[in-house]
Amino acid sequence: MNNKFYHLSTCSTCKRIIKDAGISANNFEMQDIKTNKITSDQLDEMKDLAGSYEALFSRRSQQYAAMGLKEKNLTEQDYRQLILDEYTFLKRPVAIVNKEIFIGNTKENITALQEKLAE
Repeated sequence: MNNKFYHLSTCSTCKRIIKDAGISANNFEMQDIKTNKITSDQLDEMKDLAGSYEALFSRRSQQYAAMGLKEKNLTEQDYRQLILDEYTFLKRPVAIVNKEIFIGNTKENITALQEKLAE
């Protein structure tokens, strides 16, 4: 199986997307990023599909402000390390379907994911 779903099991938005998109352990390898941390290989695979680590980075994380990152000029390596160090920096959920990546919870993104799964 090459479908992966990176999420937080405690996140109500992730739960809603799982339900709405019909995502389950039957059609996806599910990974709760809090209890099963993302590996550097997994993050590198996501980056290859997304084009950059920045595309995977969430500025909504409470740690973003707490760490004063808004004032810093972050590099791709910074984004990579921050995501590996702190799971809340991964924009979630992240779904990978047949080597196509869907990042985040925007309506457009979830619709695109649902359309891909319906193919």
